[in-house]
Amino acid sequence: MQVETIAGEIDKFILKLDPQTQAKVLRYLELLECYGNKLGMPYSKSLHGGLFELRIIGSKQVRIIYCFHKNKAYLVNAFIKKTNKIPKKEIDLALKRLKILA
Repeated sequence: MQVETIAGEIDKFILKLDPQTQAKVLRYLELLECYGNKLGMPYSKSLHGGLFELRIIGSKQVRIIYCFHKNKAYLVNAFIKKTNKIPKKEIDLALKRLKILA
């Protein structure tokens, strides 16, 4: 399955991460490419509204919110998770970017 980003900010975010975290993110993205919508916990978790989170766990808790559209996975938001719940503003931003696909 092909993985694409909707916003250039996601690519910039990944490039700004430390090398170890960046390598882990790229590995998880490879897993998403290989397994697509069959990728489950602990790597991926369903949110709501057709959104999923890629759960990169390490020294930093990185989350990449993505969705599936026309046999592709689109990365719509990425951030470092600092609280137990995903902040509402991060989900709102992902939903806003998701409208680009519609």
